[in-house]
Amino acid sequence: MAKKKARKTTTRKTRTRKTGTAKKASKGTVGIVGLGIMGGAFARLLKKAGWRVVGYDISAARRLAAKDRGIAIVRNATEVAKQAAVVLTSLPSPRALESVVHELVTAKLPPITLVELSTFALADKQKAERRLRKAKHIMLDVPVSGTGAQAARGDAVFYASGDSKAIKRARPLLADGGRAVFDVGAFGNGSKMKYVANLMVAIHNVASAEAMVLGMKAGLPPQAILDLVSAGAGQSRILELRGPMMVKNDYDNVTATIDMFDKDINLIADFVRATRVPTPLFDAARPVYDKALKSGLGAKDAAAVCAVLEKAARLKRDKVAAVKPRGDQA
Repeated sequence: MAKKKARKTTTRKTRTRKTGTAKKASKGTVGIVGLGIMGGAFARLLKKAGWRVVGYDISAARRLAAKDRGIAIVRNATEVAKQAAVVLTSLPSPRALESVVHELVTAKLPPITLVELSTFALADKQKAERRLRKAKHIMLDVPVSGTGAQAARGDAVFYASGDSKAIKRARPLLADGGRAVFDVGAFGNGSKMKYVANLMVAIHNVASAEAMVLGMKAGLPPQAILDLVSAGAGQSRILELRGPMMVKNDYDNVTATIDMFDKDINLIADFVRATRVPTPLFDAARPVYDKALKSGLGAKDAAAVCAVLEKAARLKRDKVAAVKPRGDQA
């Protein structure tokens, strides 16, 4: 009697697991071209959420890493689009986007929706959109707000722009890859919103570093500066993300490199010139990134702007106080 009961219990559990797996698999197939820091993170999140993910990247190492995570790897972007009606692209350059679009257009595929997640000049995305539209495809401009670390834990935000019906169809899969999805209207508004958001990030990186260096030069321990500023009105998402790196003086655990920021800063500067809006804080922050590049910090995290300001302040870390705050006092 006891043995039969045990077998029935085991069978029930097995069926529950199979039902759960089938339910997840029913979400459908999504394609991803570009499996780097951001694209790779989205591929893993979508796979975990129950999507079948088909991917491609020119890097063999990235293809292998994605395959090890359960992503179906194919030979090129065309093969991705043959299996998925919605394809996300997370690419390193406008030239890469142009190459992918050319491949898809010349392949003469049935209509697909291409969700472009990268941060490029608006003109480059508009050119790609026109080519795809002529070939009966839909392209959405959907830049991502968030670092690679945020993307990896599903904390990224999507600024979706373009065809409203296509955005509505893509919303469920985007929601599984991030914290929030916003429909910001006509094609290109996503990029414009990303430039505005990145302007804030560029300023906040330098503002956080400036505060840290000021406090350390005044004799305050870096951890205490981070803890107490974070507890008060000076807190920001950027301080929360990059403050710990500044405390440790270690910028190798990269969320976004100085090189990457240089590209984004140039895009913002072009956008600012086109809109003719004064940006005094952004203008003041730009030279700090330029100095970081000239100092050989391009491959380091953007938090390394702190090292630039430390050098300018002639700060010696070994002279900084090691005392800790004594807690609440009446």
